[in-house]
Parts: sequence; C-alpha cells; structure tokens
Amino acid sequence: MRRVQYGKEKKGDASRLTVGIVVSDYNSDITHALLRGALQTLSRWKVRKENIIVRHVPGGFEIPFGCLQLIRFKKPDAIISLGCILKGETKHDEYIASAASQGIMRLSLKYGIPISFGILTPNTIEQARIRSRDKENKGIEAAEAALTMALHK
Repeated sequence: MRRVQYGKEKKGDASRLTVGIVVSDYNSDITHALLRGALQTLSRWKVRKENIIVRHVPGGFEIPFGCLQLIRFKKPDAIISLGCILKGETKHDEYIASAASQGIMRLSLKYGIPISFGILTPNTIEQARIRSRDKENKGIEAAEAALTMALHK
C-alpha cells in the first residue's frame, strides 16, 4: 500500500470546489494557526477565495453542528474541521474529542461529504504549538485530506 505523505503531495486543481472550514475559537492561538495553514493549502490547490466558507464555533464540541450548518446551507464539496482539545486533569477532553469525532464521522457518512479531522488532542500546550507551526501544521494535512477526498469522489 502506498502511503501519502501530506505536505509533500502534489497539488491538485481544486478550483471548482467549494470548501467549508469549521474552526473552534477555543485555544484560538492554536486553532487560528491551523486555519492559516488550511487557507494557505487551499490557495496552493487553487481553491477560489469566494468558494471558501469559514464558520467559527465556540469549542470542539460545537464543530459537528457547525459542519451540519455548512452542509445544509452552503452545500460544500468538502469540509475541514479544526480545533484543539487539550488534556486536562479530568476526562472532559476525552468526552469532547470522542463526541466531536463521532459527530464528524456520522455527518460525513450520512451526507457523502468528506470532512477531514483537523482537531488536535495533545497532552500539553507545547505539543499543540508544535502541531500548529509551519511544516508541522496539521491544518495543512487536514486541508490536503479534504481536497484529496473531494477530488476523488
């Protein structure tokens, strides 16, 4: 099986796609960096600015509902979900991450729209910062995954 290394994948022509991005504003220093990485990737793949819809939501738990709103009202070809759920002293982070991932998966399967999972679940803020910087930016990977899936439907 050929494994794709995201960030090194050949850029496709996604100029005909409409792409939604749902980004959590909780831990915004991290999530907005992920958003910048995703937007740069969409630009490299030639997605038109007018075909990009960004929906901000309060936190990770609200990401699936933000995706549903985009699906119902904007009908995108793909959605990129971006968030950061940090490990805490309780299991709260596990419940939020599980709910978000299950909700995203259900929406993707129900509506037949690729929704990439760009929600970080690090143990520390430093791990989150590393995963939202430059070449390590997981927003790039999430955008490439969504575009790849949309172009190969």
